[in-house]
Amino acid sequence: MKIGLQFAMPVEFRALPGAGELEPFETVSGVPFFSLGPDITACVGGVSKVNAAMAAEILCLKYGVELILNAGIAGCATDLPTGTLVVASEFLQHDVDTSGAGDPVGMVSTVNEIFFPTWRPERCAELLRSLGHSPALGRVATGDWFATKGGRAAWIRDTFHPDLVEMEGCAIAQVCLRNGVRFVSLKSVSDHLFYDNQAEEYFDYSEALENLGKVVLPLTKLLQKEN
Repeated sequence: MKIGLQFAMPVEFRALPGAGELEPFETVSGVPFFSLGPDITACVGGVSKVNAAMAAEILCLKYGVELILNAGIAGCATDLPTGTLVVASEFLQHDVDTSGAGDPVGMVSTVNEIFFPTWRPERCAELLRSLGHSPALGRVATGDWFATKGGRAAWIRDTFHPDLVEMEGCAIAQVCLRNGVRFVSLKSVSDHLFYDNQAEEYFDYSEALENLGKVVLPLTKLLQKEN
């Protein structure tokens, strides 16, 4: 199975063992692409939904991947400990709102979906447990906003009930849906939206990165064996 690994930030990609010395084999539309082994292509797509969607589309159309694994750090809307690995069970976009036209809040036009499920999340969690980890399963809310404590964050929590909030995943899920490509996402908790020390947590995300970096490639190789 051809797998694309998609990261938003260079620091997330560089958390992979040996990735710090790698150079991209190609750059397309400003997106660097790296070879991590047979049928494994990685990219650093950039932060936010448009950047994420563009990189995912390149992975699908130019490199012909059959599955995209989106890996990164994310803010937590609950009380999962820092560094917890979370297999996303589904995504939504908290900043999509065409309710003025009669749609439910969060519904994405054209595909007419609010929730975008991932591919076999329970199986992905099982594979991680076989590697000695104890992941959680959770819903993830995506939007073009760095989520911080306040009224907007509380509205997202109370409206959509996510476990995590980040800026790319649902855009990738939407691209995968339209291309018929499997989508898996693994996040590591970096900070907590409703903690008073959120800023300090976010800028000290070494534990989240370390926990993420050591599992992405082993999980990818196990996913390649799945049907």
